[in-house]
Amino acid sequence: MIRDQENATPPDKAEEILRAYTFEPKSELIDLREAHGRVLFQPAVCPRDSPPFSKSAMDGYAVRSADSGKSFSIMGTLAAGDAPKFAPERGECVKIMTGAPMPQGTDKVVRVEYTREEAGRMILLQPEPADNVILQGSNHRQGEVFMRPKRLTPRDIGILASYGFDRVSVALPPKVAIIPTGTELQVPGRSLQPGQIYNSNGFQLGAQTAETGCPCRIFDIVNDESAALEKTLRLAMEQSDVVLLSGGVSMGDYDYVPDGIRKIGADIILHGLAVKPGKPTLFAVKDSTYIFGMPGNPVSTFVIFEVFVKPFLFRMMGIEYRPTVVRGTLTETLRRRFADRVEFRPVTITEDKIHILPYHGSANLDALGEANALLRIEQGEHECPKGEERDVRLL
Repeated sequence: MIRDQENATPPDKAEEILRAYTFEPKSELIDLREAHGRVLFQPAVCPRDSPPFSKSAMDGYAVRSADSGKSFSIMGTLAAGDAPKFAPERGECVKIMTGAPMPQGTDKVVRVEYTREEAGRMILLQPEPADNVILQGSNHRQGEVFMRPKRLTPRDIGILASYGFDRVSVALPPKVAIIPTGTELQVPGRSLQPGQIYNSNGFQLGAQTAETGCPCRIFDIVNDESAALEKTLRLAMEQSDVVLLSGGVSMGDYDYVPDGIRKIGADIILHGLAVKPGKPTLFAVKDSTYIFGMPGNPVSTFVIFEVFVKPFLFRMMGIEYRPTVVRGTLTETLRRRFADRVEFRPVTITEDKIHILPYHGSANLDALGEANALLRIEQGEHECPKGEERDVRLL
């Protein structure tokens, strides 16, 4: 049976609403050594051909492919980094190392293992079927785009360096404020009093935000008290582009976040998602500052950030975030009692096998420690049978 969802917004509709917000990110020019994890602001264009000259792909001997001889006089040797020289004629060759420029007129490299040297000559022992030459401009020509806006990985840094870039224009990331709420919270490292739990959400959200390349400030824990929340929220909005709150977004006597958001003049666009975990989630806007209110249970907070907040932050930097989705086979049947919401369940995928983890609800943070993916279970779906192929979203 599907329980009444009142005004809860389906997750796909919520994503559509969030995608409707458009941004014009600004940029800054930074040293390439500081660019890892930042978002490339504009397409990168080749300043010259890549590679800038035709070069040998092998250690061997450079020859003219039209020369059908079996024995060649060796004119000299070219190593990587040498200036182009030599212009062998018929019956001549140049000993050449991997990466060295091809001598004038040559268009083929006979690999060294197909030859032997004897009295200053190269003797061909067997035919060379390949050219073994990397042609000038075979990667990209001068003026071509070789990289489009994206989050820069170590591979991208290497590619940019290979084209001669020592500085790169990147998007200015939004500033993020994180406000953990709840009188029951205690700072890790201090002793727990009766009824208290440690503040994991502040640290977790800080780490998730750091992975996007956005700077963040984690505020001190705000107790369940309206004035304190309003004061912290105003300060956070003065300093930040995005505010993330955890806890206090439901409908209990001590859930002050929705009223606090209204008191500072923000408009609540969404409040309540047909999602498990994370149903009480809200999204609000004031001027050019965006507020996400997430439930206090840590799995809820993690999932809502991953599915909704992370893509939003990347759009603010000018790119679309596309999670890696892979397909696997369920190793056991997954059943759930209620199917009133779309659920994102922590699972583990090994090779192409999806393993269901012990999971005791949205407070069961330890389940995330073993998970490397989220399995989406659709509304109305009570059972995912063993042996069924499903897509999972890698974490």
